[in-house]
Amino acid sequence: MPVVNLSLQVLPVVDEKDIYPVVDSVIEMIRETGLKFEVGAMETTIEGELDELLEIVKKAQTICVEKGASRVVSMVKIDYKPEGVTMDEKTYKYRK
Repeated sequence: MPVVNLSLQVLPVVDEKDIYPVVDSVIEMIRETGLKFEVGAMETTIEGELDELLEIVKKAQTICVEKGASRVVSMVKIDYKPEGVTMDEKTYKYRK
């Protein structure tokens, strides 16, 4: 299966003081997968196989609820092409 990019933004419905700790828990779960990822100001982009990435999205919802969210709104963007696509090929020219 080709490598694709998935960007995930989770917005847990918790008290404002708890937003970052909940989001940090999701980012830690992503880190533990060993996949390539980049944390941005508004979302985290992950590189991997589509099925694996969609499992991460599902786990993110569960983590937010386990950390006290009464609801989770998530935005997911997927960049897929049959031959694969990497984060580096899209951003290398900006990292000189």
